[in-house]
Amino acid sequence: MRVSGKAAPLNRRMVLASAVAASGLIAWGALSTVGHAGETLTPAQAHHKALAGEILLIDVRRPDEWAKTGSGQGAVRLDLRRADFIEALDQLTQGDRTRAVALICARGVRSQQTRKRLRGAGFVNVIDIPEGMLGSGAGPGWLHRGLPVTR
Repeated sequence: MRVSGKAAPLNRRMVLASAVAASGLIAWGALSTVGHAGETLTPAQAHHKALAGEILLIDVRRPDEWAKTGSGQGAVRLDLRRADFIEALDQLTQGDRTRAVALICARGVRSQQTRKRLRGAGFVNVIDIPEGMLGSGAGPGWLHRGLPVTR
């Protein structure tokens, strides 16, 4: 880069290059978190969005877990161990693999693993609820937040 016939000082070139790189990262980050892998919701956000019809909330736990705690209000129960799990989810989304699907389990481990599995199967808008029903390092969870459940 030249300024009035002379090489620009190193400091100016570095600042300019840093600014360009940072703006690109900011723009990429804004695009990469809108409804795509990596997005997470708190239980309260998931509850609100499920009731508003903005997401399909799926409780991926086992039937014995549903019996103990109930499921979050607005959630559909779909045991991730089912051999036809992806086919059953396809039915729930009416084959629309772009539909926003949020996953909740007990403490966020299975929901995160299932999100990866679904992304590999072509679902493009899979959201994790890392707090789960019981709480985790991400937060207190659905039950401890006092959100409504269905039995």
